[in-house]
Amino acid sequence: MIRLTVREDRCKACGLCIGHCPKKNLRPSAAMNEAGYHPVEQVDPKECTGCGICAVMCPDVCFTIEKVTLVGERKEVKQ
Repeated sequence: MIRLTVREDRCKACGLCIGHCPKKNLRPSAAMNEAGYHPVEQVDPKECTGCGICAVMCPDVCFTIEKVTLVGERKEVKQ
């Protein structure tokens, strides 16, 4: 599972990440941040592939992408 975190306080809603997301999984939030911008949010967290394009495109370093393993999750090992 991939966890995408957006630093809403840093986001200026420039839209670079939205325009470059290959899954079209980012959109402007309805809420405003303290600076008066509508920060980016994920449409569906399950659709995120963790490609990192949003983080590369963001001029304000708003994104953190983590691979999360759930406790008890089965892993398939190829031999």
